[in-house]
Amino acid sequence: MQLHFRELGQGEPLVLLHGLFGSADNWFGVAPGLAEKFHVFALDLRNHGRSPHHPEMDYPLMAADVDQFFAAQKIGCAPVVGHSMGGKVAMRFALDFSARVKKLVVVDMAPRAYPRVHDPIFAALLALDLPQFQSRQQIEVALAPEIPSLNLRRFLLKNLGRDPQGEFIWKMNLRGVAENYSRLGEVLKTGRQFAGPALFIRGGKSDYISTADELDIRRLFPAAEIQSIPTAAHWVHADAPEEFLTRLLDFL
Repeated sequence: MQLHFRELGQGEPLVLLHGLFGSADNWFGVAPGLAEKFHVFALDLRNHGRSPHHPEMDYPLMAADVDQFFAAQKIGCAPVVGHSMGGKVAMRFALDFSARVKKLVVVDMAPRAYPRVHDPIFAALLALDLPQFQSRQQIEVALAPEIPSLNLRRFLLKNLGRDPQGEFIWKMNLRGVAENYSRLGEVLKTGRQFAGPALFIRGGKSDYISTADELDIRRLFPAAEIQSIPTAAHWVHADAPEEFLTRLLDFL
């Protein structure tokens, strides 16, 4: 699978992996700051953004996709940063292809299993009859009863595109991701460790990394450093971009 990507800057490569419902664009609040020191590659993971659609989706497959990207771009080894679902992809990539990962950064995600909290979002999006809508605003309004947060609705609707006839379509493989959603919440199952430098950055207002998760993190990533940004929720790099960027660059 040849993943779509965006790139910025020059120098040592740095690979960024987005979360569920996201795309490479999610990183461009901090990417210009990173591009002052790195050649930044922000990837669209399979079934997201402009990357290919596929009926199968799990962490071993997505880690293999990233390995294929490294090979295609002739990247031997690079720091890898992943947020949320992309954080689990980054973890699995570091565990399966450790020689590829110079340093690992995971943003607000642990290797444990997570509950199916996004089922209502999938249901609301899949229930939309997109061809009946003429504007994004109409779709925003239609989603409001099930997804009250305007910011969340607008984030989700970044996945909208139009077909050659001008009708709305999902750019992401929405149904395919929904059908594989249970796999995306699973614990990372592997007998390997990644012994290289690792940084886990959690949002102080988020519950994605608990105190209880720290033992599992250090079991798989024995050199892991765990930091919190108190003012941030789950979207750490969007909620506190300057502090996030400072901590990330200090580590890298």
